[in-house]
Amino acid sequence: MGEDRDGVPLTNLDQELFPGAGATKRDLIDYLDVMSGRFLPVLRNRPLSVIRVLRGQDRFMQKNLPKYTPDWVPRASLWADSSHREVTYPLADDRRTLFWLGNQRAVEYHPALIPAGSPHPTHLIMDLDPPGDGGFALAVAGARLVRQALADAGMDGAVKTSGAKGVHVFVPLAGEPSAEDVAAAQRAVAARAERIDPELATTAFIRDDRHGKVFLDATRAGGATVVAAYSPRARPGVPVSFPVGWSDLDRVSPADFTVHTAPGLLGDRDPWAGSMPAPRELDAGLVAEGHTIPVARVQAMHEGKRRAKARREAG
Repeated sequence: MGEDRDGVPLTNLDQELFPGAGATKRDLIDYLDVMSGRFLPVLRNRPLSVIRVLRGQDRFMQKNLPKYTPDWVPRASLWADSSHREVTYPLADDRRTLFWLGNQRAVEYHPALIPAGSPHPTHLIMDLDPPGDGGFALAVAGARLVRQALADAGMDGAVKTSGAKGVHVFVPLAGEPSAEDVAAAQRAVAARAERIDPELATTAFIRDDRHGKVFLDATRAGGATVVAAYSPRARPGVPVSFPVGWSDLDRVSPADFTVHTAPGLLGDRDPWAGSMPAPRELDAGLVAEGHTIPVARVQAMHEGKRRAKARREAG
């Protein structure tokens, strides 16, 4: 039986979201409903990519809005260099759009780092990714190194679980920094955090070079996206990316926060908004240092070609 919320028709609400989800489509819609007051502010006016899980299909990331999208869904069109075409993204600016996306089985919400109509990133972001056999505690230890590197530059950030194995640190920025300067500052923060404890953490972009260390991923910049605070993840149990106080990080596990448990843990609170420090200007020293550090993806591509050539010549 269908029903509607805020005038949006909803269908197949009692179907499981995906195999192993342990949650129905109704659970997703209910979560988006109760969380909308906290979720919409982190999505508003940001071109949105979503991960959808259609019945009987593999999950996929959708950027371009389908042709059947209702006219009332807000949108922004951006040129995509990678595909050489204009891409029309939804803007999740209101509850109706959130419900429509939920009904499309959009489980994950990955907003752009730069708002629509602006060239300026709003946050410096670090993604702490533990090694394949490493636990959440390693990601937490990496986040603490990042916080120390930030503090040394007069900056601070808020932290959340990624909803998977890792941790994200978001540092709100004042002024109008360029995407290039923010990306450079991120590279410098990662390099400084690595220098604090090189046995624990690494900036090595190539996985084989990480040797069981937590990866300080500084590449979430410019046109990249990061899963939003409060976004569900398309994983067993449907965990959510959840804000955690720095002092509580050692006492939590990513699995503590799911579409079933997160609303009850919050009550009326919005810890993501509440824990976000006041925006600060980018530290000039970070920017200057970062511009001397090669872009990781470009460096890794050249290194991969060099190693392949060496293997061919050795063979």
